[in-house]
Amino acid sequence: MRSLRHRGYRWRAMALLVFGRRERAFSVLEAMLSEFPGDPYALASIAHLQAQSGDPAGAMRTMEQLLRAEPQNGAHWFNHGFLLEEAGEYERAEAAFRRATELSPQLDRAWYGLGLVLIRQQRLDEALAALKRNTQLQPMSPYGWYQLARVHVDRHEPEEARKIIRHLQRFEPKVAAQLQRETGLTVEPAH
Repeated sequence: MRSLRHRGYRWRAMALLVFGRRERAFSVLEAMLSEFPGDPYALASIAHLQAQSGDPAGAMRTMEQLLRAEPQNGAHWFNHGFLLEEAGEYERAEAAFRRATELSPQLDRAWYGLGLVLIRQQRLDEALAALKRNTQLQPMSPYGWYQLARVHVDRHEPEEARKIIRHLQRFEPKVAAQLQRETGLTVEPAH
């Protein structure tokens, strides 16, 4: 009976979200949380809705509840890191992203987030390592490659940045062109 009721809440909340009824979905999720205290799905969904609706403090409080309920979930730590980064709390965001990568080493988004907060802290050597791991896990996503090239430029390694631009020319020519404009590096088109 519990799982049927639990699923009912989930389906109602999802359906309401599909139809853009966020406030009603929020109410359903709060009712779910009332009946199933500490439920990870309800907490994660509520935190997401709070963040989307411009309540970062509420999202942070809910995310902290979620981490107490499920401390071994790397995706939760990633989301916590994302919220902390948005709030400009880079050291705490770094710790959250590092925890996410420890718990879920294949979570490419966590490596990317870690790279970004390390860049913001001017720790380019560490950022380079995190972004390289991100591009290994997600080789066709331009985001990690873009940031990796920017780090190489900041480290005065233009040839490494050119290699990345050439690589991006093969599958993301617009991103490669953007990097060339932003960095002033000239790179002949890849063949």
